[in-house]
Amino acid sequence: MSTAVDAFEGLVHEPTQTGGRGLDLTVADVREVTAPGRVDFGGGELSSAETAPHERRARHPEDDYDWWHLGPGRYLLEYNESLVADATATVQTRDVLLERGAFHPTVTVAELGRVPLSVGGAGLRLKENARVSTVLEVSQ
Repeated sequence: MSTAVDAFEGLVHEPTQTGGRGLDLTVADVREVTAPGRVDFGGGELSSAETAPHERRARHPEDDYDWWHLGPGRYLLEYNESLVADATATVQTRDVLLERGAFHPTVTVAELGRVPLSVGGAGLRLKENARVSTVLEVSQ
């Protein structure tokens, strides 16, 4: 596991994030796509989608961290952590999200960018810094 920990910076609480079968990644922000991007054959007309932060709410006035109230739909997750080593990481959805009707695709990345999150059913309440993904493998 030390390889995965060494490959990332910005861990929120290493002992908690390394207590399972891999390194858990935490959510820093949830964004909504507000205007479409473009993808073409050659890349000359490639453009990013426009996004906006999804509203956060305090559950209780004295809470240090807010919650996102996500309805069914698609969102973009941003992580607190970043991949800093010259490596690739395979990242998948944590079981706790799957069991609540939400998931993101398993990805192998050299840079930890935004990941699409699908939320089904009645929605999802997601707290700031929640562990949402697990790094299963880091390759140099």
